[in-house]
Amino acid sequence: MSVVINTNYSATVASNNLAMSNQNLQKSLNRLSSGSKIVSPADDAGGLAVSMKLSAAAKRSGAAAINIGNSASYLQTQDGVLKVTGKVLERMSELKTLYNDPTKNSTDLSNYDSEFTSLQAQLTSLVAEKFNGVTLFGSTGSAGLTVSVTEDGSTTSAVTLANRDLSSTATGIGALTVSSITSLGSSGLTLTAITSAIQNVATFRAQNGAEQSRLSFAAELLTVNKANLEAANSRIIDVDVASESTQLARWNTLVQAGTAMLSQANQSAQTALRLLQ
Repeated sequence: MSVVINTNYSATVASNNLAMSNQNLQKSLNRLSSGSKIVSPADDAGGLAVSMKLSAAAKRSGAAAINIGNSASYLQTQDGVLKVTGKVLERMSELKTLYNDPTKNSTDLSNYDSEFTSLQAQLTSLVAEKFNGVTLFGSTGSAGLTVSVTEDGSTTSAVTLANRDLSSTATGIGALTVSSITSLGSSGLTLTAITSAIQNVATFRAQNGAEQSRLSFAAELLTVNKANLEAANSRIIDVDVASESTQLARWNTLVQAGTAMLSQANQSAQTALRLLQ
């Protein structure tokens, strides 16, 4: 091999190898310090694009689950009102039965009527109850509430909470609160009318429970899907610490070896000086 001064090929090769090893060492350090194997788009452009979509879908799943939880709270509040309404109706039916007692005098009947009219006012206030400003019992023809139960906002799988018109005279309790009924002895107030109202409230509660059950399963599915999306994203973007730490040790060793060999290569050119002495 020729002995030259101007060009030190060995030092050039050692320098290039050292630069490459140092670059890979820095990548390993960045990955381990960030916990991500995609530190920059250049590391895995396609993987980064997929990861961003999966991450966004997982966050939307979490948000949709929160919305479902709020809707469940709405239904629970609605059921609470219906439960109280049922108790008021039970008391009305009891009062109606007591009112029909032929041994009661006019004062007794007047006392029963006083409680009855108070219960009527309570029923009217229950119909107007709201949840966070949203009416619990809509009027006839209302569309009800539509709850999206998927992260993509699909309307196909959305859950519609049925409108429940508690004030309706046919399907609610309106027959007991009309202005024409002012006493337990009113001709329009029969025990059958009260029991029909109780049945209407019972039907509303059953429907409410069915909707709560569906929302519960929808929330469970979103939770499972969110976990699966996060796992899929993790496989793309999260660094394998065991594997990367092995690479770190490798590149660290190569950097140290490259530094030592570059030093040796730089000193090899001094051989030419000995020939000139």
